[in-house]
Amino acid sequence: MKKLFLLSIVILSSFSALVAQCPMCKTALTNSRKNEKQYDRKVGDGINTGILFLMSVPYVLVAGAGFAFYKTQKKKNK
Repeated sequence: MKKLFLLSIVILSSFSALVAQCPMCKTALTNSRKNEKQYDRKVGDGINTGILFLMSVPYVLVAGAGFAFYKTQKKKNK
């Protein structure tokens, strides 16, 4: 019971650091969109591309695991 309590405290205390990243990304994007400099717009576009890349990785992993499961089930049925 004590281990579970300590684990939950550690997880909850680390959550505040994770949430802090979203406003920083939003600020960087909104500041780069307001500026007319070409370099600053590239920074905002790079952040958007990075977010999309990081978001796609779990989907690719799940699709790969699903395909592997499908192939093993197909071999078992033969």
